[in-house]
Amino acid sequence: MKRQIIYKYPKTILNKGTGYLSGYSHSLNPYTGCAFGCSYCYVRQMPVSLFRKEEWGTWVDVKMETANLLYKELQKAKTKGKVTIFMSSSTDPYQPVEYQEKVTRSLLETLVDFHPDFLLVQTRSPLVSRDIDLLTRMGDKVRVSMTIETDLESIRKHFTPGAPPIAARLKALRLLKDAGIPTQAAIAPVLPSSEAFPHQLAELVDRVCVDDYFMGDGSGGKRTKRMGIYNLYESLGLAEWYHPSAYQIVYDRLKNAFSENQIYLSQQGFEP
Repeated sequence: MKRQIIYKYPKTILNKGTGYLSGYSHSLNPYTGCAFGCSYCYVRQMPVSLFRKEEWGTWVDVKMETANLLYKELQKAKTKGKVTIFMSSSTDPYQPVEYQEKVTRSLLETLVDFHPDFLLVQTRSPLVSRDIDLLTRMGDKVRVSMTIETDLESIRKHFTPGAPPIAARLKALRLLKDAGIPTQAAIAPVLPSSEAFPHQLAELVDRVCVDDYFMGDGSGGKRTKRMGIYNLYESLGLAEWYHPSAYQIVYDRLKNAFSENQIYLSQQGFEP
């Protein structure tokens, strides 16, 4: 699929942490738009997507010259209290365009020098392992949260055909763990998975966050419902997995591989 890449020069780069991210002082998005174009992405129902003519997943805005901008905004933010950052809330910081543009890496270089109180890197891309050299310098002030919604590649292909394969994400988690970087797996949203899934994750992460459409799309599942995701579940004969109680299946399986204090639900799992 050909994607439209637009270069923009933003006036600000940090946003105030609100709503689901109210536990953070700021959110940080290196890009606008996301080439992974996941079928269930809640951002599809947000103004950033609805106000564009092009379909979500077909366009990306690259934010240029942001490293110096970030440094200036961080200095100002630090005078007001703790600086805790969620990167990213409405785009993947390691989507394919990052291979060439390196916007995320430039922002990380600034963050390493600045020493924020905490940084959470949220991604579904194995490209994050490229920046192990920077992430290790942040010690326990950083956590990489890797989205792994299922261990079944056939399911991944139905729901997120444009996203990286599951095996590549697991390999990246192994590299991060071996480098001593704090990591977690985000089963978000919960997709159908096997009973062996938790045991795969237990070898790679010390904590897991479980989230679904009903807890985590910011509207009690209404945004997801408007996108018609249920129809996909139904067509695959998996309607029972599209239900507010479906997460419990995965949660109970996780308890066979993790202690309860290693398993988090929804917003709690993404807190600093």
